[in-house]
Amino acid sequence: MIKSSTRLKFSSAIPRKLKWGVAGCGNFAENSFLPALLLAQRSKLVSIYSHDLKRAKNLAMKFGARNSFDDFDTFLASDIDVVYISSVNSDHHLQVLKAAKAGKNILCERPIALSSVQTEEMIKVCKEHNVILMINHLHRFHPLVQKAKELINNQMLGKIVSISATYNIDVCPGDNFRFKKELSGGGVLRDLGGQMIDLLQFFGGNIVDVKAYMDNVVYKSDVEDFASAIVKFEKNGYGYFNISYNTKKAYNRIEILGYNGSLAIENFLGKKNLATKLIIDLQGEGKKMFRKRTNKLLFMIRSVQKTFLKNEPPLITGEDSLKNMLIIEKIEKQCLYEKN
Repeated sequence: MIKSSTRLKFSSAIPRKLKWGVAGCGNFAENSFLPALLLAQRSKLVSIYSHDLKRAKNLAMKFGARNSFDDFDTFLASDIDVVYISSVNSDHHLQVLKAAKAGKNILCERPIALSSVQTEEMIKVCKEHNVILMINHLHRFHPLVQKAKELINNQMLGKIVSISATYNIDVCPGDNFRFKKELSGGGVLRDLGGQMIDLLQFFGGNIVDVKAYMDNVVYKSDVEDFASAIVKFEKNGYGYFNISYNTKKAYNRIEILGYNGSLAIENFLGKKNLATKLIIDLQGEGKKMFRKRTNKLLFMIRSVQKTFLKNEPPLITGEDSLKNMLIIEKIEKQCLYEKN
């Protein structure tokens, strides 16, 4: 029996927090990533880097970071565990190499780099310095996307016949770096197309062949505003994607057709305020519909926390992005050849 005067002692260790450094102060970082990071209990924003020191200082003040820098090496030397690279595409390669050599785990925006050659070097250097490289293909983290993947893995749809993905928005050419090829590497294919290729391979497996088109349908600029392709999966039928920067109103969705049923995911591409909808229609069952309003970024950040704090394999690896980049390059080469 424990005496009433005896004090019981319980261990109450506070879980370690990831100390983040954010490189790049664009609209996505300011309006989406950093607000979500503040909601993650096991993460702390410590440092912000930008080519524009005034911009870095403004965001540091807005989001409570104690450090702001316009020198990347000094930024890496600050008290951070992980670097989120949200800079323009042309900066990803060098910044990932420097972060890896500084021993920092890395979350990099997509597209990971300007070429598959750069991507291979980034993967190699991260492995050599024993750091984790994770890529922010955000859509994979939505709970209803994860549920759709579970249904496919459990053979609920039967043999997959086709997967289609459409993502169309309106982005008018201007000062946006996406329309400057030396900064972006290309147009809508590398931006929205990379995301759709990633989802097609996530659901359908490796892509072994592709037939594609790229064009400037509405906006004339140095990069394409439209791309579309049919792909062949190694084991599971065919896929299709349609993407553009030139559509003011569009129904963006994923549709997966199988021998025993089908499913569709709506309102999760480019939609912030709408509940995502998963529609499931299986042979012999009534059609089911699920709605969920959620913050995909917060789910992604929690996955990153778990990966980095427990040193676990990431959900999305550099190798995944290399596969996507190789498909992008194949499409670009094919379309350039046909254009000439």
